[in-house]
Amino acid sequence: MKLEGQVALVTGGGSGIGRAIALCFAREGARVVVNDVDEGAAARTAKAMDGAGQPACADVAEPGQVRAMFADLDREHGRLDILVNNAGIAEAAPGDRERVTARGEARMAELLSGEGIKSHWDVTAEMTDEAWHRMLAVHLHGTFYCTREALRLMSRHDRGVIINLSSVAALMGLESVPHYSAAKGGILAFTRAVAREVASRGIRVNAICPGYIDTPMTAPIAERARRAIVGRTPLQRMGTADDVAATALFLASDDGAFYTGQWLSPNGGLFTG
Repeated sequence: MKLEGQVALVTGGGSGIGRAIALCFAREGARVVVNDVDEGAAARTAKAMDGAGQPACADVAEPGQVRAMFADLDREHGRLDILVNNAGIAEAAPGDRERVTARGEARMAELLSGEGIKSHWDVTAEMTDEAWHRMLAVHLHGTFYCTREALRLMSRHDRGVIINLSSVAALMGLESVPHYSAAKGGILAFTRAVAREVASRGIRVNAICPGYIDTPMTAPIAERARRAIVGRTPLQRMGTADDVAATALFLASDDGAFYTGQWLSPNGGLFTG
């Protein structure tokens, strides 16, 4: 029971990595507030915790909703020990995923043909302002809004842990999603800066940079592309949400007591820099 008696908030906890982290923390003794923009998904995760979970519906990209969520948490629990900034999106505009998938398939077929790649990504050149802003709003702005409110609660007792979900996209760049890579890169820099800022208060801030993880967000990846990803991964598989949850537990617990301003990357060897 590594988190016994602690209060945790996990954003984007309705499915995938967030759900796995929330359930893991509850098993380790924490009382977990499960945030999601999908109220039903948050409620289902909380219900699976046998009384240790509480749903909280809010869009982390909206500062007013974030303030209200933290005010409710404060009234209910009076403190916050752990924040996991996990909420995120894979596409920011209708049709994004379909266009990227089609171009990826075309490029792979051309590569296998041995005649050279003639299809171009052109993602940045064609990206709308709205798609760019929405991606950064959910990932980067949402991480800031939630961190700001969490620090106000944690500073009362000069202790706490913040874990931000970044990505290998921040470490190596993913050519098909420049806006996602930029958002996750921003989260990584933000993590380092805030860790240095609040260390004197006994608050630790770290990031997790997962590789390709088998979740609902990655489910639409075409089978041929999935095989290519696995082929580039030395451990020869995609990760599981539980792989990431185990990393989060390490950082949240006393096992990670001397870690701050760091990133850990459960990626199966895909990136080793």
